[in-house]
Parts: sequence; C-alpha cells; structure tokens
Amino acid sequence: MSSTELRSIVGTFPSGNSFFQCFSNSSCSHIFVDSVLQTGLKKNFAEADVTVVECPDLTKDPFQFPVKGLCGHPRITDVGGVPYLVPLVQPHKEYNMNTVSKEVELPGAFILGAGAVSSKVVGMNAEMMPLVLTEAEGRPAVNSSYMSSINPADGKGLQEKYSDRFSGCDFGLLANLYACEGKPGKVIEVRAKQRTGKESLVGALRKTLEAHYPDKSVALGGTFIIQKGKAKIHIMPREFSACPLNTDEDVNNWLKHFEVSSPLICQSVLVSRDPGLDLRVEHTHCFSHHGEGGHYYIDTTPDTVEYLGYFLPAEFVYRIDRPKETHAVGRD
Repeated sequence: MSSTELRSIVGTFPSGNSFFQCFSNSSCSHIFVDSVLQTGLKKNFAEADVTVVECPDLTKDPFQFPVKGLCGHPRITDVGGVPYLVPLVQPHKEYNMNTVSKEVELPGAFILGAGAVSSKVVGMNAEMMPLVLTEAEGRPAVNSSYMSSINPADGKGLQEKYSDRFSGCDFGLLANLYACEGKPGKVIEVRAKQRTGKESLVGALRKTLEAHYPDKSVALGGTFIIQKGKAKIHIMPREFSACPLNTDEDVNNWLKHFEVSSPLICQSVLVSRDPGLDLRVEHTHCFSHHGEGGHYYIDTTPDTVEYLGYFLPAEFVYRIDRPKETHAVGRD
C-alpha cells in the first residue's frame, strides 16, 4: 500500500461485557505526513517547522512520563463519550486503563490522552490527564496521571497527582486515548510560533489533515508543550449538573473557564474525519509542574505563543462502548 493510501475497514468485536469497533489507519507514513502538516501550519502560524526526529526521552523534564517514547504499534481509542456526561450524567459508565489496553490489543501499553475521573473512586467529578503504563505479566501498572478539579475553598482550579490520593487505573464517562509500547523511535516533531490564524495547534493539525485527505480518516496522537504564552482551559465542576445540559451554551455556562500559564504539557488525540464511529475528532488536556491544568482550548497570547510537540499517526482506531443515543453537544 502506498504512503498516500488509507484503508478504512470497520469491524465489530465482542470484548467481555463491552463492545468495540476498529478501523485501520495504516499506512499514512509519518515521513509523508510531516510535509503535509508543515504546509498547513504555516497558514495558522508565522513560524512552523515539522520534521521527523528521534523521540526525546519522555522520562525527563518537563514530561516525566513513565516511558521513554511514543513508539511501538501506536493506536488511538475513543472510550464512552460526551453523551454519557450530558444532558444528564450516567455515572455507572466506568472503565479501566488495564482493560482498555487489552481491548485495543496492546496489553501492557502506555496510554496518554484526555478524559474524566471515575466519580465512584474519586468521590466527585474532575478532569483527568491520563499517563498510565498499564499492567503486564509480572509488572504492575504505573499510574502517573494528573487530575484537575474545582477547589471548593476558592473556586479556582486544583491540579493533583492522581497517585498521591488514589490507587488503581479507573476512569469514567469518556476518554480519548493514545496507546503505544512506550518505546523510543522516530516521531513527528512540530514547532510553531506566533499564531496568526484562528485555529488552535490541535485544530490546525486536524484541519490540515482533513483538507489533504478529504475522503480518509487520519488519526494522530502525542504530546506537546506550550513553551511560552498562556492558554484557555476549562475544568468541570465537582458536582454533575442536576439540570439537563441540552445545548453548547448550557455546557459552557456549567463549565469553569480559566487562563493558565506556560509551560504546559499537553496530551492530544485527534482524527481528521469521523469514519462513522461517532468519534470526538479532537480532545486535548494539559498539566503543569506549577499546579495548573485541565481541558485545553487554545492559546490566549497569539503574538508570543510557542509550541513544541511530538506526534505519531495511529495504525488503528478503536471505538469502545459507543453511546447508542448520541448528539453533538459539548464536544469543543
């Protein structure tokens, strides 16, 4: 298969008590994709450079991930979904990272992305920034995740290391996740400065791929740093809404919005086009070592912002526990 072709094969597989679908996202070579992304990013940033490099050691600062790299059979998964959060929460929707690694056919995988905590475990609602090396034979899981909630003392965001308060690898309601073997290897390095367009970095990457592959679905996952500047984020309230949230306006009025400072370490999952699996086409969360983090929207300092990121195309996309009743509300 040529580097410009993309197979789209949808299959359905039973998996315990859950259900998942997958399609192949091979083989859109990252050596080919990098030139596509650079051309697109230059329409949104004054400076943009996309190259293929060796993945930096992600166990070192500022990342401090539990693995060295993003390589080794990369794949993404969309678990649950926003319809389990709004209009009214379905709190019984609970998942586990170790189970997810098996359902995406990569036991022992390293998983990063954006999701929500298990309210059953944590006792409240909160954003989750998952960073989990899942369990493997003879090796327990390593959970380096962060969570952000609203501090009841002052109404501001409160970021915490998940393992400082909780054990296990449960999460709830929804997550968009990138899974791999956590190995070193070649990745796509993205550098961008001074935003001139209206798109966030993630939005610019996704829409560039969507425009270049209008009939295909190309998925990317990875991490990026906002090195300079500030960003807009939200954090969900500790309590789920008792009133139905039926519109984007309802959801935005319920969420708590903040401006946060760099450096911010972001973890992102995106797909250029939904191939009919009811995917959330982009989702990014961020954390920091100065106590700020949550759901990333866009930088708020376009003249000074600087980004540095590392991504890989996913070989497969898996859809786990797809909502039977769906909607498009609350997916920003």
